[in-house]
This record gives sequence, C-alpha cells and structure tokens, in this order.
Amino acid sequence: MAQLQLLRTRRFAPFFCTQFLGAFNDNLFKNALIILIAFKASSVLGIPSSQMVAVAGGIFILPFFLFSATSGQLADKYEKTTIIRWVKLAEIAIMALATVGFVFHQFGYLLVVLFLMGLHSTFFGPVKYSILPQLLPQEELVTGNALVGAGTFLAILFGTILGGLLVTQEPYGPIAVSVGLLIVATSGWLTSRAIPRCPAMAPELKVEWNPIPPTLSVSRSIRSNRTVFLSVLGISWFWFFGAAFLSLFPPYCKEFLQANESVVTFFLTLFSVGIAIGSSLCERLSNKRLELGMVPFGSIGMSIFAADLFLAGHPWAGAEAATLRTVSELFQAPGGLRIILDLLLVSVFGGFYFVPLYTLIQERADPAKRSRVVAANNILNSLFMVVASLLLMGMMIAKLTYPQMFLVLAGLNAAVALYIYSVIPEFLLRFLAWILAHLMYRVRVTGAANIPATGPALLVCNHVSFIDWLIIYAMVRRPVRFVMDYNYIPSPLGRFLTRHAKVIPIATAKEDTGVLLQAFRGIAAELRDGNVVCLFPEGRITHDGKLAAFRPGVERVIADTPVPVIPMALQGFWGSIFSRQGGKALSRPPRRFWSRVGLAIGTALPPTEANVEALRVRVAELRGEHA
Repeated sequence: MAQLQLLRTRRFAPFFCTQFLGAFNDNLFKNALIILIAFKASSVLGIPSSQMVAVAGGIFILPFFLFSATSGQLADKYEKTTIIRWVKLAEIAIMALATVGFVFHQFGYLLVVLFLMGLHSTFFGPVKYSILPQLLPQEELVTGNALVGAGTFLAILFGTILGGLLVTQEPYGPIAVSVGLLIVATSGWLTSRAIPRCPAMAPELKVEWNPIPPTLSVSRSIRSNRTVFLSVLGISWFWFFGAAFLSLFPPYCKEFLQANESVVTFFLTLFSVGIAIGSSLCERLSNKRLELGMVPFGSIGMSIFAADLFLAGHPWAGAEAATLRTVSELFQAPGGLRIILDLLLVSVFGGFYFVPLYTLIQERADPAKRSRVVAANNILNSLFMVVASLLLMGMMIAKLTYPQMFLVLAGLNAAVALYIYSVIPEFLLRFLAWILAHLMYRVRVTGAANIPATGPALLVCNHVSFIDWLIIYAMVRRPVRFVMDYNYIPSPLGRFLTRHAKVIPIATAKEDTGVLLQAFRGIAAELRDGNVVCLFPEGRITHDGKLAAFRPGVERVIADTPVPVIPMALQGFWGSIFSRQGGKALSRPPRRFWSRVGLAIGTALPPTEANVEALRVRVAELRGEHA
C-alpha cells in the first residue's frame, strides 16, 4: 500500500509525526483549558465563563491574522527544517509555561499561553504544506497531502478527547494534562530532528516585520494566479463549512436530539474519521495524482448529505426523553442510523474536496512564494471560520431550527461550488471527464511523469475514436488545450468545449485558410502562456485501425513556438463503439463494457528533433508496433 510505504520513508515519516504531534498538542491544550473554564470558573477576567469559551477560540485564531504573512516570508527565506526545529523548541517552552497555569488554575495566564500556542501554529502552518513539494516527488504529492490531511483530523480528534479525559480526573487532572503536553511537545521536537533539510526557496527575500504590508502583498500575489486564488478560497470555504458543522454538534445534540455529551464526542469522532477516510480514498481514486475532478465530486456529496440532515428530521419524532439519550439509543432510533451515515458521508466527501485543492496550490504556486501563499491561505481560513461563527449566531437569532441550519449550509455549499466551477470550468470538466472515462473504461496510464508539471508542451497522439480527447483530458494531470476540426464546433458539445475548455478550431488550407491561420496563432499563444496543447497529427480518425501519415502542421507549430514535444498513444480503443471499425461510430451496440485500455506517454523530444517522421515512429512504438 502506497500510503504505508510512504510512512516508512525517512523523507516523510519524521515530518508526518512532527505535524501530527503538533496538531495533537494544540487540541489537547485547547480542550483541557476550555473544559476548565466552562466547569471550574464562573468568570475569567470579569467575563462569564460561557462567553469566555467563545473568546478563547478567537484568542487562538488571532495570531493567524497578525503574523501569517511574516511567517510565510520566513518559511520562504530560510531553510524550512531549521524553522520547524525552532518552532518545536518554542512549543516545549510554551508548554512549560502552561504547566504553571494548570497547576495553579490561573485562567487569565492560560489565555496568554493559548495565544502563544496560536502563534506557534501560525509559524508552523506555512512550513507544513510548503515543505511537502520539497520532500516528495510530484507523483507522491497527493499521497502525502492525503496522509497529512487524515493525520491532522485524527490528531485533532485524539487531542480533543484526551484533553477532556485528563483534565476531568480529580484531583490530579491539570497535572496530568501538563505532563502530557510536555511529553508530546518534546516528542515533536525529537521527531523534527530527523526531517531532511530543505534548501531555502527565496534566500534573497527581505523580511518585513510590520505584518500589514506583507499581508497586503501576498494577497495581491495570490490574486494574480486566478486558479491558485480560487483554490485558496475553496479551501477556506471548507474550513467555513467544517467549523460551522463542528460548532453545531453540541447544541444539535443537546437541544434537538436531546442527547448527552457522549453523542457530541461520537459525532466529533465520526467527522474526524470521515475526513481521514475521504482523504485516503481520494488518493486511491485519483491514482496518486492531482485529480481536480475530485473537488466537484466532494462538494456535491457534501451538499447532498448535509441537506439530508434536514430531511432526516428528528429520529424520535418529537418524543420527549426523561434523560438525555446515549449513543446506543441513537443507533436504535428509527432515523438515528440515517443521521449517523449523513454525518459520516459529509466528512468523507469533505476529504475528497480539500486534498486536491491543497495539492493544486503546492503544484501551481510559484515555488519561491509557496510559503507565503500558504500563509495567505491560513489568513483566509481563519477569516472564514470567524464568519462561520457569525453566520451561526445570525441563524440562531433568526430562530432557525438546527436541521434548517444544515439545509442553509448545504445550499451555501452548492452555491459556492457553482461559482467556483463557473469561473474555473477546469474543475467541473475534469469531474465530468473523469467520471465518464472511468464509467466506460479501465484506463492504465504509463509515463505520466513525462509530462512536465509546469511550462509549455505539445502533445501528439494517434486518433482512434471520437472520445480520444475525453480520455486524454481525464488522464493527463494538467489542463490540455485541444485542436479540433472546425466542422464540429457548431455542435452543442463543440460550443461547450470551445467556451469552457479553450478548444482551438482548425481547418485545412483548402477548407478555410483564415481558420487555419487563426488556429496556428491560437496554438502559439497557448504555448507562449505555458500551457499544454494536444494535436492529432493524422488529421482524422483512423478508418482501419492503423496509424496514418502525420501531416506537416505539427512541424509548423514547433517552428513557430519551439517547445518540448511529447508523443502519446491510445491503446485498445479500436473496435469500441466510438471508433470507425465496421462503419460509422455509435452505429452498433457495444460488445464490451468497462474494457481495459491504455494511454502510453513517451519521453519528450526536443523541438530540434521533433519532425513528423520521428514523431510517427515514437507514437507507433508506444502503440506496440512498427511505424
């Protein structure tokens, strides 16, 4: 199993353990403090304990607003492993301070320590995700993000549960928490010692200690890359949605389900485990590569099952309970299992949603600015979580029922998803292409790493069927601009692809010289912009299953814009209902379903060697035949 293999490697395992222990300690400390404030203090600093619990959450988030931009600069300027080790040493010192507060029940003092823990997390955050592309090759990046995502939510879960368990053990609960915090912090520092060193990405960067200018600067910077910016917004929305759900669990259980604290803990466990399951499944379903189609898949599932929490209503149909109900009673209730499954599946689809977005940011952000992009992401995440709290307060003031609140969240999630997919059609197109390709075929891709992660490239491929473009679009990691016969453009599908997938219409010189010239200009423009363009140099779909001669247009493209040329071959599509074997395509019922087919991607040819004959020979070899 790829995930277990990666967890055994020195380049990843120490980092994974370090970030897991950090998230665990954050939540061990936070939950222990919140429970002490809620049950052991009538007020803190003159503020009622019920209100101080909410204030504590804001104190922890405040450093993310104030210092994320500074921490992003430091993570880009300096070697990241050194930063991690210093941050972990600071955590040990902070936990030593926390010991004093817990032993003597100094709640105001512990709030200062809470701020310092937020500050610790602020400086660790940009390193946490920006270091992954330096530790892992591109083909392992999705697996790494899936493990980090799953590990983070499990750490949150275990830390929260243990914090509550330890602090309530009389009379030595606070001392037990203090010892636990110091042990975990020290363990995190020890594991950080084994993380491989990663060179600084922008050593010449001048750090601005005033946090306001770099915050504004990094905000402008991420907006310049629209895909990255909208991905950051997508991640921030995930934290908005998740924070709202988690905040609803206690009142939903107590006031609506009339359930006790064990059900709240069970729901929290369910949500965290679901995220971990979704993150792991995302890595498997996407075949360990960045698959943007998982994002709409995740958002659709999140909306459906959040809306079903509204439809599920009350499992006991309004019957009053003499005592608060337990987890076992919820399982036995007529609609209880439906609520449990809804919550689990909301979180599973949340895992599908956020793993590709984090991977996209890592792959497409400028490496020299990657940490600052992650810092900007952390700022927006915090802002969205605050707005989520305000929204919940507004819905409570409006006296919405808790199922109605879930329905509002489901509707908002659907609206946000539609907006993102309308401005970045790539997400939705990848989803549709991925679903259709995997419904029809079992596609084996070889040589995927031969397509560069960034920079322009020209793909040339044999043309076997009417869905060749669909298979390539679904299986190639990067967005691909296809060159399509202009005769298909007036069709509904052609218009859709031209508008949303930036398909380039082309004609022969005999058919329309103007369209041909415009096509060459469009191809050159896309390549100059650093995009990937795909040509079918045979010029038509094969009638006999054999590889036809390549037309000279590919040489003209290379002459106009010299870029690496990558030969590819589709395997096993001849004979499908979309090919012309035995006559017109789609003129006969399919003889096979979910067939095994392949896409073989060869190594790039430099533009000086990429003539039509050389390319035809390479494509033929990838098909497993002689040219």
